[in-house]
Amino acid sequence: MRFQNRREAGRQLLARLPEVEKDNSVVIALPRGGVPVADEIAEGLGIPLDVILVRKVGAPMQPELAVAAVTDGEEMQVTVNEDIRAELGLTDADVEELARKQLPEIERRREAYYGGRKPTPLAGKTVIVVDDGVATGATANSALRLIRKQKPARLILALPVAPADAIRRLEQHADEVVCLSTPAPFFAVGAHYVDFSQVEDAEVIEILRQSHKADGRGDA
Repeated sequence: MRFQNRREAGRQLLARLPEVEKDNSVVIALPRGGVPVADEIAEGLGIPLDVILVRKVGAPMQPELAVAAVTDGEEMQVTVNEDIRAELGLTDADVEELARKQLPEIERRREAYYGGRKPTPLAGKTVIVVDDGVATGATANSALRLIRKQKPARLILALPVAPADAIRRLEQHADEVVCLSTPAPFFAVGAHYVDFSQVEDAEVIEILRQSHKADGRGDA
């Protein structure tokens, strides 16, 4: 399966999602690539859209290889890909040092994407977590664990494409996982899109602005 672009992937995911209660559900995107995918889902379901701030922690000399993912909720949380950490011979201290280097970018995105507003409350809600695909699953895993701490009523992960072994790991942290394609062998998320151009901050900010305007949380 190859998607034309992220929005087409979002429309296909929308058609496969389970029914949710409109008045008590929210879509949470992993920026930046997950935001256009999630926007199609949120608009199609008529429910709010927001983002969660999670960053991939790239391996030394191989920044595209996720050795971990980091969030900075009430305290920094690091989700480690133990197989890759061991393969590269990294210690826990090494991974923590790499993770801390991502915190300034998380803070920058917080200021840019939230613009001083509070993140959408998730307690007691159905939360649909969306990305444009996963390779190792470390970032999605970290996001799911952070959201689970907020005690949602139901936690759904929606992905266009991912390797089957990553899906099996992620199923441990979500109530349901919807994934359109699990190709084998799996090489990279971008290989499954015709257009996988980078999503810029300006696009994320505008999508969030329009979504919040539509559901009454933002100004025109």
